[in-house]
Amino acid sequence: MATGRPGGRDGGRGGVRGTSRPLRAVRKPEASAPVGAGGPDGPDESEAAARARTRVAERAEAFLVEDELLAGLRERCTAEGVVPVAPATAAALTFLAASTRARAVVEIGTGLGLSTVALLRGMPADGLLTSIDPDGERQVRARAACAEAGFAPGRVRMIKGTSRQVLPKLSDAGYDLVLVDGVTTEFPRDLEASLRLLRPGGVVVVDDVLWQGRLADPVRREAVAGALRETVRRVREDERLVPLVLPIAEGLLCATLRDTSAS
Repeated sequence: MATGRPGGRDGGRGGVRGTSRPLRAVRKPEASAPVGAGGPDGPDESEAAARARTRVAERAEAFLVEDELLAGLRERCTAEGVVPVAPATAAALTFLAASTRARAVVEIGTGLGLSTVALLRGMPADGLLTSIDPDGERQVRARAACAEAGFAPGRVRMIKGTSRQVLPKLSDAGYDLVLVDGVTTEFPRDLEASLRLLRPGGVVVVDDVLWQGRLADPVRREAVAGALRETVRRVREDERLVPLVLPIAEGLLCATLRDTSAS
């Protein structure tokens, strides 16, 4: 629920990212085949291939259907201009939390609690999720959503504040998974702080790294695009990390911190 895009968690009031969107395959065009030229079998080959990829992506995203609780949270977000994670992203967060057996998780950007519930559903029963957001009222509602989902109050620690204020106070190497989904222009800074928080083998997840939304303000547009480019560059070039971009929704960047103690 990053907030550098319109309609973000911290109160942006632009477009709403509240519905399921098709996955995007990212592919560079061949230098020898200009856009619209088609392939050797005819001018429509590239278009047909693109349509086929879209159909595959749509079937993949339709594989899991959200239950009534998550669907209800998504409707609330849409109505209030809060940008939730996409359905496929929510499913990926549950999967990552479960597959890593993440007992200590940090979420940057609470929103109305959709991603909070998704993460908790994958965590072990003794896991604790720390969620950071400057909007305390929304955190109250997110906590209510967690209770509605059946999680005890002690499973969630809500901290009101910005990532700049809160992350320096959290323990070094004390967490298994960190979700970076706050203010997009803060992604590079939040990434560095997240790596400090991770235990060896821990995973950092950054939402919407392939975001292609259009903003009317060119200065803001470039600031958002620049922050995303810098975040991706840092993850790709950091030798401590094993990175991966999942082509779901607007792109989910994942990276695990290598355990160098056994080297």
